[in-house]
Amino acid sequence: MFDIATLFQTCTGFILTALCWGFTNPFIKRGSEGLEKIKRDSWLKQTLAETYFLFTNWKYVVPLAINLSGSAVYYYTLSSAEITMAVPITNSLALIFTLLAGTMLGEPAPTRKELFGMFLVVSGVALCITS
Repeated sequence: MFDIATLFQTCTGFILTALCWGFTNPFIKRGSEGLEKIKRDSWLKQTLAETYFLFTNWKYVVPLAINLSGSAVYYYTLSSAEITMAVPITNSLALIFTLLAGTMLGEPAPTRKELFGMFLVVSGVALCITS
């Protein structure tokens, strides 16, 4: 039997997961700016310095926490959805949200080829869902 409440919950989970994963990517990238300037003389000191830099920087930590919370939503959503549907839907939506957030932050607009590629990805997912 078709349950509208479960369908709504599943769709909401897909969209919320994609928002958490996709929209935060440009913010994580921006929050990690300056990481390349850290230079230490050993691998261990370099790793510790980079880790300290990232995890004491709220511009990195906040988007990362939101991004990771998307994984919790995703696993919860999988309880009511087929994984064969969840993966392509969520990842294609995350791609779109990453593009939107990047554009809002002033990153270069996508080229026509990139937009066409995104259209093909979303069309392919739509075909998978409807078949």
